[in-house]
Amino acid sequence: MHHGRIEHVNLTVTDPDRSAAFFSALFGWHERWRGEAMNGGETIHMGEEYSYLALYTDRGNHAGQEKGRPLNHVGLLVDDLEEAERIVIAHGLEPFGHDDYDPGRRFYFLDWDGIEFEIVNYG
Repeated sequence: MHHGRIEHVNLTVTDPDRSAAFFSALFGWHERWRGEAMNGGETIHMGEEYSYLALYTDRGNHAGQEKGRPLNHVGLLVDDLEEAERIVIAHGLEPFGHDDYDPGRRFYFLDWDGIEFEIVNYG
């Protein structure tokens, strides 16, 4: 049995400040990070120490990413990134986008329905 949990969910919203205030009031979450994002957009990360919602806007057509509208991707935190990748491959899925930046190493894959997942390890 392997351990895994949701690390973050990236959502396209029309007003990230409004959404951030809502989730702060609803759950007591804090702003973990705020900054520029792809397509000239902005993202606010709202959540707790190990999980959050990434609230993204492109300040334009609010289309989000074509690949998974309205869902951009789901981030999952794992204890062993290499083992997670082996399991992804064993199920016939193809990892891509390997990277290493704070807070950890990561890769992505599309499931059979085209939903993108980001697998992250903080170790």
